Parts: sequence; C-alpha cells; structure tokens
Amino acid sequence: MRTPSRFWRDPALPFIEAREVADGRKVCYALHSHASFSIGAVTAGRSSYLNGDCWQEIDAGSVVIMNPGVVHACNPIAEQPWSYLMLFVELPWLAELGFTPVNATLSRSPALFEALTAFYALLVDERIEAAHKQAAARQFFLGLSQHLQAPPARATPADLRLERAAAFIRAHCTEPLKLDDIAEAAGLSASYLIRAFKRHFGLTPHGYLLDRRVQYARAQLRQGRLIAEVALDAGFADQAHLQRAFKQHLAATPGHYRSAQ
Repeated sequence: MRTPSRFWRDPALPFIEAREVADGRKVCYALHSHASFSIGAVTAGRSSYLNGDCWQEIDAGSVVIMNPGVVHACNPIAEQPWSYLMLFVELPWLAELGFTPVNATLSRSPALFEALTAFYALLVDERIEAAHKQAAARQFFLGLSQHLQAPPARATPADLRLERAAAFIRAHCTEPLKLDDIAEAAGLSASYLIRAFKRHFGLTPHGYLLDRRVQYARAQLRQGRLIAEVALDAGFADQAHLQRAFKQHLAATPGHYRSAQ
C-alpha cells in the first residue's frame, strides 16, 4: 500500500526536494509559505487552492506555482480524494539559471503538466544517476522560465515598508520578537502594521514569524539535527510547540520529515 505522503531528497542534489501525496484528504495545511520556489501538479481528483488573495478550485492536470514567501494552501474539498506532487527548489540554484520569481500562480497547460510529472518520475528513480537528474533539472527549469516569466509589479511606498517589516522578521525569526520591534524597524505604527501586514501577506506578523520559524526548522531537520535542539534554536518554547506548528504548516511531523528519504 502506498503511504499517504513521502518526501524525496538526495545529498547529490541538495538544491531540490520533492514530495508526493497519494491521499490529499489525510494531508491538510494551515496558511503557510516556503523559502524556496515551489511548483506542483494535481495528479488526481480536485482540491481548493489559495495563493495570496486568489482562491479557486483545481483538478487533475493543474500545475500550481508558488513564489518564495507567498502565503498559500491546498486542501481537500468536502473530503473528496485527490493526489499531487510538489517540487521545492532553492533560489541560489535557480538564480544561476537566470530564473526569478514569476507572476503566474496556476497553469492548466497539458504540456507543462506532462513535463513536470515526467521530471518528477525521473528525479525519484533510484536507477538514474545524479548527473543525469541535474541535467534534467536544468532543462526543465530553463523551459519553465520561458513559459512563466513576467515582469514583477511595481511596489508602492507602503508595500516597501511592509516588505521591510517582513525582512526584519526573516532576519530575526529565531529571536524573541515583539510587535513594537517589528513596527519600529519598518517605520510603521503597531496598529497599522497588524492590519496592513495581514492584507499584504495573508498572515499576521505573528503568523509570519511562526511560519519563518517552521521554515528554519525544516532546513535544520534536513541536516539530521535532533528535533528538540532544532525546536529551541528556531525559537519555539519546546519540542511539542514545534511539533504542532510543523504539522499545521507542512502536514507532516518533524520526525517524519527528518527521516524521510
């Protein structure tokens, strides 16, 4: 029997991680983001998809695209079965290809769906050498860049201050942070920051801080560190606090994620 969820990682390709979920009814997410660029394909059934402030229903053949830091979630619709696969790709490696964040959040292109699922199958095939997988990754993401690239929207002064607040949270996410500290770093009042930050990012400043701590923990667990140590280093009160947050954000326990290959 296939497990509901599995992760794939290979030390020879440290810039990419993959996940396959066979039964999406058993893997539900709170609003969250990723430090990496993410792209996935719905392989069966239907689900809901929230990316930023855009919500829609998607079905088999859909390809979802999430830029780093964008709040999103995919979840089942009324307990209907669905399955999907995801790729998480580090920005420094993509930057070497000239790939930058894109405006597209969803594609229903059969060609892109076929290319993504074929690349995933190659990636997780243990019989294929790492050098061939890396070449295939370059080819796929160079082609993806040509399909999805678009100039980013121009930010307003208010957006820039909110981005400054988010950058401050990212830089200090493992430290005890107060709302006033974040507001002062951004040059905003605390009351305005709470309202505007939620509108802009989809999470409150506290929710964004929690999300960044989960992302930090995720990176540390990939290195094989002990869960209890990672919990404290990431700024959580204890291992149980990390356990709850990690499962809400990634629909997997820290132990499952740490040991998955």
